[in-house]
Amino acid sequence: MDVMGGHQGWVRRALVVALFAVAFGYVEASVVVYLRVVYDPLRASLHPEQPEGSLLPLITLDELNEADPDHARRLGIELGRELATLVMLATVAALASRRRGEWIAMFLIAFGTWDIAYYAGLKAMIGFPASLLTWDILFLIPVPWLGPVLAPVLVALTMTVAGAVVLARTARGRPLQATAWHWCAVLAGAAIIVFSFTRDYALTMAGKMPERFSWLVFGAGLLLALLAFVHALRRPVVAPDGAA
Repeated sequence: MDVMGGHQGWVRRALVVALFAVAFGYVEASVVVYLRVVYDPLRASLHPEQPEGSLLPLITLDELNEADPDHARRLGIELGRELATLVMLATVAALASRRRGEWIAMFLIAFGTWDIAYYAGLKAMIGFPASLLTWDILFLIPVPWLGPVLAPVLVALTMTVAGAVVLARTARGRPLQATAWHWCAVLAGAAIIVFSFTRDYALTMAGKMPERFSWLVFGAGLLLALLAFVHALRRPVVAPDGAA
């Protein structure tokens, strides 16, 4: 018998994925600590009026090239690292999946746990963020994503819980009954959340401070995705032969 199988096998497999994500979050936090050693002095020289440790305003591409042409190459490496991070989380989720449809749920657990572990690691290493309302650079592809740390943490918690719920139901023979409309609503909610993080990208890429974070837009996206997920959970399970 597969030691990772059985009725409660999803729990063991999810814990393995979560353990990987925690370790990977620590690695991610370590890399950011090293990057800040390189770029914090440059940012402080360009914006001495900002508090120590602040990540805003962003260093522009022109400022990077003027300081050192190699910075542009390092930025390309960083973008590649971000893509590699997503590939690694998706891969470990696929390896831990045993049933059709488990991959997405495992990925949600992997990504959510990784993100939370990342911030916990940064807090332990360098005391960042000072609070959950501290702004952070969340992602760089295809444009900078910015927002208070609380926002991605809420998304990460939601992803982790949703993934665990789906896996638990699937193990009990009650897989999620999501229709195309449910998926469209979840994706629309995700798109709204991404928009809340990137709506000021033109300002931030120009080296200016972003506007106030729109919790209303962010909350609307998160609520839409949650409502669609809960509605899908409440639908009766339909057997393959059409019997409920």
